[in-house]
Amino acid sequence: MTRETAILPQAIPTRAIKPQTIKYVVKPLVFASALMPLAWVAWTAVASGLGPTGPLGANPIEYINRFLGDWAIRFLLLALAVTPVRGITSWTFLIRFRRMIGLFAFFYACMHLSSYIVLDQFFDWTEIWKDITKRNYITVGMVNFVLLASLAATSTNGMIKRLGAKRWTKLHKLIYVIGIAACLHFYMMRKGVQLEPIIYAGICAVLLAYRVAAHLKKKARAGRAENPDRAGAGAAHR
Repeated sequence: MTRETAILPQAIPTRAIKPQTIKYVVKPLVFASALMPLAWVAWTAVASGLGPTGPLGANPIEYINRFLGDWAIRFLLLALAVTPVRGITSWTFLIRFRRMIGLFAFFYACMHLSSYIVLDQFFDWTEIWKDITKRNYITVGMVNFVLLASLAATSTNGMIKRLGAKRWTKLHKLIYVIGIAACLHFYMMRKGVQLEPIIYAGICAVLLAYRVAAHLKKKARAGRAENPDRAGAGAAHR
């Protein structure tokens, strides 16, 4: 038990789930659950015929685009939450889901972008380019999509071997930039101070703050290990 988990309530289970259970039961359930938002919005769009009086509101195309974008950010934040939750609870099996969750963030980002290109702009590439260059929130969103695509493309075990673990780890630290930029894109898109983008940004800030704090603790422990005499002297003076 680590120093951090020693202070947690003992009711929190720390035993690992069997690999077979994760592979054949939990992962398929998570995968199916992650597709439910897309299934719901697709079924609702087809059933309502994208009419202005349907359940998707007066502007169903805008609703679909924002709905898919919302889920892209949610999965992105869920992927960022895996490490903090694992560190707090010692549920080491959670790391097995991080790649899947991250890829679903990219999947919904693809759906978000596709709905904009197909449903909103009808493949009008001239207008799309104008939007990218003139609307700041779209500029941020497109840059962020390219960064996220680079992580999705290098998420396989084969790419880890090709890049090398050290370079791969450095590249995938872009997820922190992507998380911040996604919240910025969301905030700018809403055009004004609204509660929902602030909540998402707050969650992202907490998740990143945890990593900063964990890094500082690790660095402090490494320093004490390298200089045990100084660490002992400091403790003696307290």
